[in-house]
Amino acid sequence: MRIVPTGHWRVRAVLLVAFALLAACERCAADKNRVVAYTSVDQVFSEPIFRYCEQSTELSVSGVFDTEETKSTGVLNRLIAEAKHPQADIFWSGDPVRPFVLLERGLVEPYRSPAATQLPAALRAEDGSWTGFAARARVLLVNKELVPGSDTPRSIRDLVNPKWKGKTAIANPLFGTTTMHVAALFSTWGHERAKAFLEQLRGNDVRIASSNGEVKRLVAHGEIAFGLTDTDDANEALDTGAPVRVVYPDQQGGGTLVMPTVVVLMKGAPHPKLARRLIDCLLSADVEARMAASAAHMPLRPGVEVPQHVRAVQSLKPMQVDYAEVARTMERIQPWLREWVGL
Repeated sequence: MRIVPTGHWRVRAVLLVAFALLAACERCAADKNRVVAYTSVDQVFSEPIFRYCEQSTELSVSGVFDTEETKSTGVLNRLIAEAKHPQADIFWSGDPVRPFVLLERGLVEPYRSPAATQLPAALRAEDGSWTGFAARARVLLVNKELVPGSDTPRSIRDLVNPKWKGKTAIANPLFGTTTMHVAALFSTWGHERAKAFLEQLRGNDVRIASSNGEVKRLVAHGEIAFGLTDTDDANEALDTGAPVRVVYPDQQGGGTLVMPTVVVLMKGAPHPKLARRLIDCLLSADVEARMAASAAHMPLRPGVEVPQHVRAVQSLKPMQVDYAEVARTMERIQPWLREWVGL
């Protein structure tokens, strides 16, 4: 027996087909504008920026993010592993050093974005191979209830002062911005002096936390007197009302390490035109303002409001570092660092 569709079922069938075609069209449009961004910037901050760029550019941004513990390492290794068959269009790095690891391997395509003209020339490559914006700094986060104002540490060397033995912390130097900071010390101080400093840290029973966020938690809860972390983590402690103060270290000495986030266009990017549009969006004043408001990053271009708990980058004495040299140093010291950590 053949069942003949009634008028009601014919209407439903037509509607189902129409909905399927509509969904397919939407997927086609999304795929057509799809651009893939790998980033080591915290997902809680970077994903809203990608959504903003989607709205302002009609792009469809697929983000690939690092975890807190493997920050700056996971996506970097993935980019290197995918070198022969690139999947990412851009890399937005949470620090200015990891992109140089890609540059050294010839994995970056230069792009001079018109949106970068107001950014400091010293924090972008002349050939457009990398561009820095929205910076953080390495700071000492101090528990005010454990450390009176007169005893406030002013230098990272206070981490090895016997007075604070067993009362300080740094994040695991194999990951994140702490790796970069240690490499910057090796690069500017020399290997022997930097190795001696790290041995002094170990001798002073410095606590090795899983991340900068964990350092923040230890200080905020009074489990340690002070620790080394990033400005965005310190800002979170201040926002929650924790009894802490923030010190930009070595303002009378070698300076505070400043770390712009950096964006690069990947060589062989599957969607190069769309990638350039996304880079233009990331380098806009609007995005610097959003990163300042949401993540307490220091704007690098003039005219963008500086967050309440963060110093303007122009007011700081920055540590003088060559990011390319720091990147090379970071790779060279990895075996020694693994031994230092105990792996």
